[in-house]
Amino acid sequence: MDIPGKICIMGGGSWATALAKIILMNPTEKINWYMRRPDQIEDFKRLGHNSTYLSSIKFDLSRIHFYTNINQAVKNSEVLLFATPSPYLKQHLKKLRQDISNKVVVSAIKGIVPDENLLVSDYFTKVYGVSRENVCAIGGPCHAEEVALERLSYLTIACVNKERARSIAQKFTCNFVKTTISDDIDGIEYASTLKNVYSIAAGICHGLKYGDNFQSVLISNSTQEIARFLSASHPMVRNINESVYLGDLLVTSYSKFSRNRTFGTMIGKGYSVRTAHLEMEMIAEGYYATKCIKEINECYHVNMPILDAVYNILYERVSPSIEIKLLTESLR
Repeated sequence: MDIPGKICIMGGGSWATALAKIILMNPTEKINWYMRRPDQIEDFKRLGHNSTYLSSIKFDLSRIHFYTNINQAVKNSEVLLFATPSPYLKQHLKKLRQDISNKVVVSAIKGIVPDENLLVSDYFTKVYGVSRENVCAIGGPCHAEEVALERLSYLTIACVNKERARSIAQKFTCNFVKTTISDDIDGIEYASTLKNVYSIAAGICHGLKYGDNFQSVLISNSTQEIARFLSASHPMVRNINESVYLGDLLVTSYSKFSRNRTFGTMIGKGYSVRTAHLEMEMIAEGYYATKCIKEINECYHVNMPILDAVYNILYERVSPSIEIKLLTESLR
């Protein structure tokens, strides 16, 4: 199944920039690119790269059509690739008037839509009428910074329609990115959200000077929590040890490029949530995901002590040292 016409990158951050680089590794490919800020596009055109994110990546501007008008961008594209932080998705779409029900929507967003507490795929289906067969999700493990360095990376493209997933996967396959497909779109979206929560937990413990021995126990138990939650929320046969689940959790919990781990480390060292956000100057999606998953789990009642501990620290202002000390008694 071929995808006709152009892909439009929706977003101007590091992940959007990395995905644009991957697509344009195909020398015949051209893309549309929507960014809300005209000044960001002006700098991009002047410098030949994204001056704010992953500035080391040089682009052939003749293969990119930039838009600041979301409706024009959508009208002239067949595939919409969303790579914006989940807390800003609704704001990102605020000016959208164009019908997207017949578009192919690809979510590279690793989070839940706040307030709605919906997976991104469900949000586009319920709010914008996009067919489930036309919604895909991109899963890792894959850090934007390593894409910039052209280090070997792996992506999983999920869609209930495997032929659709396969056609999208072809767009993201190049000499340093290998792709696979899956029909577990809900499981992969939830897993990519949860791993950010557990990455914050890993960072908190690192900030509190817990060692590698405990970190291994923490991540082992985090894997079990993900498995329990996925089994309760979207039961199906899946192997939690596959890279799109376990691998994504590991890289987000251990990598120096992980903003969620960095955020957690700051919390563990005594920073307030507000101060940590301000100093990072980037979004730690796990902060928002913690509250969303906590509320969603009120329907499923899954035993998730690590999630609960992170929630208590971030939202109930419980001392990290006290909360993690209590958590250590429940892990095995």
